Amino acid sequence: MNENQNIENNKDISMPAGYAARLEIDYPEKLDRLTTFLRIFLIIPIAIILALVTGSGETVTNTITLNQAGEVVNTTRETVGGLVSGLAVATALMILFQQRYPRWWFDFARELTRFGTRVGAYAALLTDVYPSTVEEQSIHLEIDYPNVETGLNRWMPLVKWFLAIPHYIVLIFLSIGAFFAVCIAWFAILATGQYPRGLFDFVVGVNRWWLRVDAYSLLLVTDEYPPFTLSAD
Repeated sequence: MNENQNIENNKDISMPAGYAARLEIDYPEKLDRLTTFLRIFLIIPIAIILALVTGSGETVTNTITLNQAGEVVNTTRETVGGLVSGLAVATALMILFQQRYPRWWFDFARELTRFGTRVGAYAALLTDVYPSTVEEQSIHLEIDYPNVETGLNRWMPLVKWFLAIPHYIVLIFLSIGAFFAVCIAWFAILATGQYPRGLFDFVVGVNRWWLRVDAYSLLLVTDEYPPFTLSAD
C-alpha cells in the first residue's frame, strides 16, 4: 500500500464531535520491551527532523557598535523564535487585518501538529510504531477548519494568549505529573510488556488538553474557550 492510499484510509477514521481540536490514541495491548528500553536513543533521529522542521529553539544575535576609537558604544541583542511562534503571529495578523485563514496555511499547521504529536506519543511510550511523517498510525488527531468571517472574532487573537494563562498554569503541573507517569510506565512495560491503562489515559489526556489550548491560543482555529478536562467529552 502506498502513502497516498494510507492517507485516504486515514480519512475514513471517524472521531466523535466535540471541541474543535480532538485527540485519540489507540491503547496498545502489548509493547516491546527492547524498544521501550532503548526509546531515549531510538527517538533521536525523528526528534532532530522535527526540530529542523519547526525551527525549535532560538537564534540569538549580538550586535556591538564601536566608535572611531574602538570603544563599545552600543550593544543590542536580538532573539529570533522558531516556526511555531512565527506561524501563530502570522495567523493572528491574517485574522486581524484580513479576516482570512487560507486553507493551505491551516493544512500545514494541522499536519505539523499531527507530526509533532506522533513524535511526542512515541517519546511517551504510548506506541511502539516509529513516527511517520505522513501516516496517521495509531494517533488520531483532528482539527476543524474555521470559518473566519462567521466563526471567529477578528480581535480575539490579541487577547487569547492572556486568557489561556490559567490553562498554562494548570498544564505545567499536569505535565510534571505526566513525566513521572511515563517514568513509572517505562518500568511497568519492561516488567510486564503493558502500559498501565490509568497512566496511559492520563498521559493521553494531558496531551489532549495541550492540543485544545494550542488550538485556541496558537493555531487560533476556535474562539470557544478550552474545557478544563482530560477527557475527550
